[in-house]
Amino acid sequence: MEELLAYALLYCESIVSEEEYEKRLNELFEENPENDIYLELEFMPSMKESVLYLRAYIDYNKFNHSRFGQALMEKLKQYYRCVSLRKFADAMWLLWKSLPGCLQEEEPFHILSYADDPLSWGDEQQTRELYEDMLCYYEDRGEGV
Repeated sequence: MEELLAYALLYCESIVSEEEYEKRLNELFEENPENDIYLELEFMPSMKESVLYLRAYIDYNKFNHSRFGQALMEKLKQYYRCVSLRKFADAMWLLWKSLPGCLQEEEPFHILSYADDPLSWGDEQQTRELYEDMLCYYEDRGEGV
């Protein structure tokens, strides 16, 4: 469920496509066809409804932050390589605002809220270092899902 929420939030910021989201949903459903939430999502008429459903039905008390973070960072790494730093920074601020409140101030997610600050005084290097540290957060800790 955590991975699917990551894809949904990234879809909302135009970082992953609807097709990528649907492909991952199908894979997760095939791995766990007994999951009622995946079944519901398979039949949602729109992405907007899927995102709202996911946000409403995820139990954040049982939420695996590492699984969510790994999925999020994996897709963000791909996006980081393909766009300008300014475009990436603008999307990251919006992504941070869309995160569930329980994640916004946690490592590494809170970096999304301030990593673009050095750009305002022309320090692209510091911004890159902050984003690259965030993107590698789970690799450095050897955390598995």
